[in-house]
Amino acid sequence: MIKIGVISDTHLASAEGLPKQALAAFSGVEAILHAGDLGGVAVLEQLKKITPEVHAVWGNMDPAALKAALPEKEIIQKGQFRIGLTHGSGAPFNLIKQVLEKFKQEQVDCIVYGHSHTPRNELHRGILFFNPGSPTDKFFAPYNSLGILEIDKKIEGKIIKI
Repeated sequence: MIKIGVISDTHLASAEGLPKQALAAFSGVEAILHAGDLGGVAVLEQLKKITPEVHAVWGNMDPAALKAALPEKEIIQKGQFRIGLTHGSGAPFNLIKQVLEKFKQEQVDCIVYGHSHTPRNELHRGILFFNPGSPTDKFFAPYNSLGILEIDKKIEGKIIKI
């Protein structure tokens, strides 16, 4: 089984603000996906101490240097599954339609996104839409969270409250 850590909307200029529970939850993961609004490159460096395979995209609140260094979207192949990674933009209430549009030309099995800070783990039109929420901010969410994707014969997401 492949286990992937999923995080978004950290909004941290330094890695010191990453909750210890988040780092512990990612123990043993093969890869980590960050769906944007990192805040600073230090967050990426901290995640790479957990596993060298870290994929990240920029979010609307990221500084210009991160936007220049990271893609807006990425597709990651894990086993037989293709995972689309993006942040999302605009009003946080209709993100599934908006992020699906970003991958309309590609075949994906899962779309990981952020932006709303609200965790979601739902199948829609045969695609798993997975938003891990935010481990540091609860602006639109009832709790802080992150996620795990588990891949075997299918791809499944788990939201972890912290």
